Amino acid sequence: MKAFRLDELEAERTANEGAYLQFLRERNMSVGLYALNAGEHDPQKPHNQDEMYFVVSGRASLTVGLETTQVARGSIVYVPAGVAHKFHHISEDLRVLVVFSPPEA
Repeated sequence: MKAFRLDELEAERTANEGAYLQFLRERNMSVGLYALNAGEHDPQKPHNQDEMYFVVSGRASLTVGLETTQVARGSIVYVPAGVAHKFHHISEDLRVLVVFSPPEA
């Protein structure tokens, strides 16, 4: 079994001074914690993997392709491989669990 605590992941991400911390990598998927603070710019580019976001905390808009939705704690969004997507208008610090399948390269 592999078990994780969000507060410990956030501390590790902060210590590594990065917006993204991959904390699990298996044959068919990888999982990470993505953090963007209020007002920050999301530098993402399309990925080669399908992706699922689960918003742990915060509030923002998310555009996937030509569609935009508001996300907040509890939101779950699927992003197909190769589709442009970005968080924007981040009004509260955003913490998002990200699942890639297959694993992110």
